[in-house]
Amino acid sequence: MLAPQPFQAARSTFRNELRHVVRLGVPVAGTQLASMMLGIVDTMMLGRIGIEELGGANLGRVWVNGTQMIVMGILLGLDPVISQAHGARDTKRLGVTLQQGFLLALLLSLPLAACWVPTGWILTTFGQEPALAALGHDYALARIPGVPFFLVFFVYRSWLQGRGLMRPTLLVMLAGNVVNVFANWVLIYGNLGVPALGVLGAGLATSLVEMVMLGLMVWMVRGARLERGAWVGWSRAAYERVGLARILMLGLPVGAALGLEIWAFQIATLAAGWLGAASLAAHTIALTLASVTFMVPLGLAIAASTRVGNLIGARRELDARIAARASLTLAACVMCGSALVFLFGRELLPLIFIGPGEHEVIALTAAILPIAAAFQIFDGTQVVAGGVLRGMGRTRPAAVCHLIGFYVLALPLGGYLAFRLNQGLAGIWWGLAVGLGAVALALVVWIERSSPARVSRSG
Repeated sequence: MLAPQPFQAARSTFRNELRHVVRLGVPVAGTQLASMMLGIVDTMMLGRIGIEELGGANLGRVWVNGTQMIVMGILLGLDPVISQAHGARDTKRLGVTLQQGFLLALLLSLPLAACWVPTGWILTTFGQEPALAALGHDYALARIPGVPFFLVFFVYRSWLQGRGLMRPTLLVMLAGNVVNVFANWVLIYGNLGVPALGVLGAGLATSLVEMVMLGLMVWMVRGARLERGAWVGWSRAAYERVGLARILMLGLPVGAALGLEIWAFQIATLAAGWLGAASLAAHTIALTLASVTFMVPLGLAIAASTRVGNLIGARRELDARIAARASLTLAACVMCGSALVFLFGRELLPLIFIGPGEHEVIALTAAILPIAAAFQIFDGTQVVAGGVLRGMGRTRPAAVCHLIGFYVLALPLGGYLAFRLNQGLAGIWWGLAVGLGAVALALVVWIERSSPARVSRSG
């Protein structure tokens, strides 16, 4: 069940590629949803304590996720190398790339952890309430022990998924969710003789989960012999500057693109905090819901990156184009369903996170969920387009599009609508919708205008 999937040599059709992307994408989407559930459970359990704890932890995640996503993006430079090496059946390159990934993960964990130490000062500098900033600071510090464990786990995950092995990570993530619920119950609320730690407990629980997940991943890879055909033993080649530089050249634009995107939303969160605790809570809930639905096209994006990279590695560029179109079509269709859920469930969805007595927060959330519904298709399309570009080994266009779409359009427009035209939280979200639409359109046009001959074989 967990053996590497044979790479098909038959000529692709649109329908065949849809099946391939679905087969690869469903378990990855499940993995992404399971990953998202870690944060959702934290939000739900902290929300039962109070909106201050909910807002404080979310502010801490603003800085933690915003910096961590940049490092994850850099490590995604492994994706085209791994997927194309698998398509070319290059065992040596697969093994060496994994070793290079381990090295980069450990090196990058040091500056990432250092970025989290002054979280409280950073949040107060950006105008957040001192009490909320202090809670965010506690959360970030509690996350530091898990940094190297998570990044090494992320490298393992890319190595498996680039070879078409999607289920192991899903199984590990599901187990991690079980551990997270139990750890939160003990550490947040204070059970089994442990003092109630609140926001600090949520951060410590997440660090513990990251350690457990890496241990489970190593056990699964070795126990199921998933290294077969992709491991050659430790080699000096893993330390060669040329190989590491190649991964960084591919990964730095991805890190920039993801950093630009997530910081657009993080800045929007900070702006929501300027509007008051109720607006921040409503923004947190709507953004959490949008993030949940985003996990499905994000899974499809990883599947698209794998499939396109495999096809390019096998020198089937025309089939890679068909796979790209199939992936983009599927993402748009899926997100239409998400938009309808947001539109018709806007009054009920906030109750998942807060009690029915928080009338102001519920009303604010219900007002912005239709706007979130409006950009669901754009959001799904742009993330899958980014996955296609990673599979092609073309990682720079996404960074340029994100810079223009979010920082020339989304944030200035959202700020103008929110604070100059007094549209409040709705203005911030309309700005984000416009930016996402521009990014999606630009990336799709770039992919369609690129000939198969222009794709880049990595390595």
